[in-house]
Amino acid sequence: MPESLPVRCPACRREHVYVAPPYPCACGAPVAPALDPDGTPTVIAHRAWDDDWITVRCPACGRGNQWPQPELGCPCGTVLRIPAAGGTASGPGPRADFRPMTIRTARDAVTNAVLYLRWLGYQDIRRADQRPPSGVRLTARGLLAQVDPAAGPVSLRAVECLWLTAMAESAACVHFSLAGYAADARDRADTLGIPLFTLPPTGNPHPLNPPATRLTPTNND
Repeated sequence: MPESLPVRCPACRREHVYVAPPYPCACGAPVAPALDPDGTPTVIAHRAWDDDWITVRCPACGRGNQWPQPELGCPCGTVLRIPAAGGTASGPGPRADFRPMTIRTARDAVTNAVLYLRWLGYQDIRRADQRPPSGVRLTARGLLAQVDPAAGPVSLRAVECLWLTAMAESAACVHFSLAGYAADARDRADTLGIPLFTLPPTGNPHPLNPPATRLTPTNND
């Protein structure tokens, strides 16, 4: 569906090209509502709260968000409501459940993290050029992810190192661990907003803190 649409004002007959403004999802991806090319813009005469908002699903993480209904203000003073295509952005709607792979080795842990990130909507995932102090670091557009398959819990230093590197690259970050996290590492991740996941042998990543829970989409969003 298009994110821009030709619009004619019914009052003064001016021609406009409406571009749907993007808003940032909680995952960091820009989201714009898909517009209905077959719909007819309507003049807003009276406002109602329920009519001013639509649900737009993020194409990157699948999360449903409440965004302002698309509107166009004409110089003549007329305000038009622009029809959205079902209130959803272009991209995936309700998705199939994530299908994990059983984790038996450190390599399995990294592979499973890659599969999970792709399920979240991140593509072109590869190993980062810079090696972290421990584990394996992955990169995708706008994201740094670290997978730590060590037997011991992830340290505070490892969490802070990931965050500092992500900040330097203007990217979000996420951490996966087989053995969990030290208490001070969890506290620091909560403060910095870093999603923490544990990887059980079944392979299905378990969100360990609120940022990770917010990143995890559900088909009910």
